[in-house]
Amino acid sequence: MSANLKYLSLGILVFQTTSLVLTMRYSRTLKEEGPRYLSSTAVVVAEILKIMACVLLVYKDSQCSLRALNRVLRDEILNKPMETMKLAVPSGIYTLQNNLLYVALSNLDAATYQVTYQLKILTTALFSVSMLSKKLGVYQWLSLVILMTGVAFVQWPSDAQEPDAKALSAGSQFVGLMAVLTACFSSGFAGVYFEKILKETKQSVWIRNIQLGFFGSVFGLMGVYVYDGELVSQNGFFQGYNRLTWAVVALQALGGLVIAAVIKYADNILKGFATSLSIILSTLISYFWLQDFVPTSVFFLGAILVIAATFLYGYDPKPAGSTTRA
Repeated sequence: MSANLKYLSLGILVFQTTSLVLTMRYSRTLKEEGPRYLSSTAVVVAEILKIMACVLLVYKDSQCSLRALNRVLRDEILNKPMETMKLAVPSGIYTLQNNLLYVALSNLDAATYQVTYQLKILTTALFSVSMLSKKLGVYQWLSLVILMTGVAFVQWPSDAQEPDAKALSAGSQFVGLMAVLTACFSSGFAGVYFEKILKETKQSVWIRNIQLGFFGSVFGLMGVYVYDGELVSQNGFFQGYNRLTWAVVALQALGGLVIAAVIKYADNILKGFATSLSIILSTLISYFWLQDFVPTSVFFLGAILVIAATFLYGYDPKPAGSTTRA
């Protein structure tokens, strides 16, 4: 049973990661009549959907009792304002990160984005060392060096383009790269900060996600007003929304919940497999379906290094002759 759950977790994680990146990329490059949907509003809607999903999960944990649900939400959120306020910091950073991912996938193909975004392993490791006093082993430090080398190869410019297209692509790729790098740092810091909060308190991860979603919605609405307020007043909050847009929003909303559930069953090796399969699938679909990516030998070398680094970072060598605990 546990083995089945592990591989089911692997399949769900691969599907969610790959489909989110590909549908988001496709939705940001698809040419349609009328205004394109606003990424800032999509971030807000995703946060609201996440809150609704977490409330349902808390309701399930409360034996499907509305009275018990109301008591849990009141006791854990309303009656603990200082605990709730702690989530404002990571929530604001996650909101920034989610907006940056739209910027990144508007300027980078899915394959390049997938590989480059693995730098969040590096930023998470560094923040874990500085904020949680975590100690990294030799294999983990080595994997971080390999990871940086692999990403550098992936970002290596190609000589196969025309000069004008190459200049345009270079500008667009720089914007996308800066968005991904900023998202990696924000992901690393917010993730470690969130982990620290979870370790210091006994609240469930679903309650914490409701708190994150609340602040995320507030910060997201502020972003909509500041950056897209005029467009919203002209064409409405849901301008340009279609089935594809709702699919992107749903995948983004459920992504964090899927990962939280998967962590319960999957180990680091399986998560490494999921990352590797997602990179391979994104590369193949970008080439054959989206047709916005032509892989080079340098890209393949970088992708292999990144995949190897992902496995090496999760590798936990057992001392010779040690017994395994049940």
